Amino acid sequence: MKDLFGLADKVIAITGAGGVLCGTISQAMAKAGAKIGVWDLNEQAAVKVADEIKADGGIAVAVKCDVLDKKSLEAAKDKTIAQLGEIDILINGVGGNKKEATTSHDLSFFDLPAEAVRFVFELNFLGIFLTTQVVAKDMADRRRGVILNISSMSAFRPLTKVMGYSAAKAAVTNFTKWLAVHMCRNYSEQIRVNAIAPGFFLTEQNRFLLTDEKTGELTSRGRTVIEHTPMARFGRPEELIGTVMWLTGDAAEFVTGITVPIDGGFSAFSGI
Repeated sequence: MKDLFGLADKVIAITGAGGVLCGTISQAMAKAGAKIGVWDLNEQAAVKVADEIKADGGIAVAVKCDVLDKKSLEAAKDKTIAQLGEIDILINGVGGNKKEATTSHDLSFFDLPAEAVRFVFELNFLGIFLTTQVVAKDMADRRRGVILNISSMSAFRPLTKVMGYSAAKAAVTNFTKWLAVHMCRNYSEQIRVNAIAPGFFLTEQNRFLLTDEKTGELTSRGRTVIEHTPMARFGRPEELIGTVMWLTGDAAEFVTGITVPIDGGFSAFSGI
């Protein structure tokens, strides 16, 4: 079992690792023996996660990285390799939405600014595309590696208000399938590409969309989410870990091109 699910001495680059979800994943994988490149545009957040890993006896390096800038990605890769070794696993965790790309009572679909929608699409999809170009080139040369993308339940069930975000995450899920086939057919069957699709987890980005900032009570949107989640609660960040460990470890050697929902049953519920 340790061989199947262990990550001893694996070098993992994780984008967006300064955030709640990928920070939790980073810490868990470090405890499993991996060496973690904590990549984030927010250098202070990356340092905090890396320091927490090291304080717990793990190995990590904080790396400031802009996933929309190829030179920044190349520098992040070089720093990670110099300090930790060749990258075995890439987790594309960067993502997010923008208020200006979200419909509301004050902003209709017809008035959504193209630049805001473009930013959301580029952050969620192009950021994964560019990061994979930079990191997976070495995997192709070595003929082995694992790539894990973080999609979203909104890729399967487009969420109201966040059109750009939902479309971008749908692109991530489609890209995951395309890349899985491409890497196997053109480079090596030992390069696997999969994704996870989290449902609703409270993060700093969505906390006050789902809960009231002053009272902590559910907002109307938060209540709707809970009503449509059979497990009747939001997910906890640590509940992503098991699936991530499976998909990145040897237990999933014959698994590629899939996206696994981690959503408390949200995708299975018709609303009736």
